Amino acid sequence: MRKALRWLLALTVLIGTLSTAGAATAAQPEATGTSGTTSEDIKDRLLAIPGMSLIQEKPYTGYRYFVLNYTQPVDHRHPSKGTFQQRIAVLHKDTARPTVFYTGGYNVSTTPSRREPTQIVDGNQVSMEYRFFTPSRPAPADWSKLDIWQAASDQHRIFQALKPIYGKKWISTGGSKGGMTATYYERFYPRDMDGVVAYVAPNDVVNQEDSAYDRFFAGVGTKECRDKLNAVQREALVRREPLEKKYAAYAADNGYTFTTIGSLDRAYEAVVLDYVWGFWQYSLLSDCDAIPVDAAHATDDDIWNSVDSISGFSAYTDQGLETYTPYYYQAGTQLGAPTIHFPYIEKKYIRYGYQPPRNFVPRSIPMKFQPSAMRDVDSWVRHNAHHMLFVYGQNDPWGAERFRLGSGARDSYVFTAPGLNHGANVAGLVADEKALATARILEWAGVASSTVRSDPSAARPLAPFDAKLDRRDVEREPALRP
Repeated sequence: MRKALRWLLALTVLIGTLSTAGAATAAQPEATGTSGTTSEDIKDRLLAIPGMSLIQEKPYTGYRYFVLNYTQPVDHRHPSKGTFQQRIAVLHKDTARPTVFYTGGYNVSTTPSRREPTQIVDGNQVSMEYRFFTPSRPAPADWSKLDIWQAASDQHRIFQALKPIYGKKWISTGGSKGGMTATYYERFYPRDMDGVVAYVAPNDVVNQEDSAYDRFFAGVGTKECRDKLNAVQREALVRREPLEKKYAAYAADNGYTFTTIGSLDRAYEAVVLDYVWGFWQYSLLSDCDAIPVDAAHATDDDIWNSVDSISGFSAYTDQGLETYTPYYYQAGTQLGAPTIHFPYIEKKYIRYGYQPPRNFVPRSIPMKFQPSAMRDVDSWVRHNAHHMLFVYGQNDPWGAERFRLGSGARDSYVFTAPGLNHGANVAGLVADEKALATARILEWAGVASSTVRSDPSAARPLAPFDAKLDRRDVEREPALRP
């Protein structure tokens, strides 16, 4: 999961009694009237939580938005052995509304935003920064405490802390690594959430078996587009010498170094080999019109610019890798990472192939892969999924290895948005699946009307679209990063 991996973060508080939200009404609740709690004191209630502190409050019409720090144990199994400050953000609508718990699996945004399920249920949103993404990193950093159970336990404690304030139903969500995070949270704490909406979540069950990706790239899009992309990628390796001179100048101009990956040559090949993956992760088939038509006769600048615009030549520099060290660490210890082959490129042009996550993490950080971690999650989802919705994009490479449901799953779904990439969402599904997904989210959140219950095709988001608040674009991470 590299540039797609890259373009693509009191110790016990009593849980309030779970209550069932009533059907949504046409009237929209005001942020200033919250179940007997005025807008003026919601900040006081949040800050009264042990370990919670305010970083800043930002205004947004109809909401209140807080960026907060929450004190977490470094090790949830041994909470006396140190703490760290974890950033969260709260988009407050009304305590009478459901709450969506969002994580992207990386850094948290400190700008007010609303994820698709939050718009659908017209609710509050709590967003969590993933542990070890700065500044939510223990000091000193014991990297052995960066695993999916510890991160799920971070979410569990945040939920326990906020549930007495936000007492209605909760839905967890996330995209890409955030979709994985929402799934892992459900696996370890299945009684916390009332539903899960996981977008484009990879599921690398057997790290050494990646043939699904090769099959994906052999048939994605059209042959014309595949041929154009493959030709540019190959040409970038054929012209390695002149383009690496350009790369060296680019690195010198920007102060980039290559200590972690080992050399400029390794970094160059890694960027080039991400090119086709990165295109399908972040682009649409129509974007193929911008790819050079005749790579063999294109200028060096044309090849460079096309690769840079999709893969990004800063990706595997020390400076580009540093932000994503926690991701690569997890990919190399639990999550797994894809390996694909390039049958259209002669072996003499490929020196390293897809490099393992170990190459993208400083050698001072020890790593050991745990093959049982993803098998455990996959088995749990197949046999225990309840109120879970997985959404994938037809043309997204990360969907080649995806979560699937078994006979033990209940009221759970896997849908694929036709023609979409790593930004696939409910809005992009075909009409009947879009209506069903929307209806189930509303039901899980406790705000489905009697009409929607009897006729899912009537389901619509309860909040109107807000161009500034609602995100519909793909969050670009590095190409082999989900």
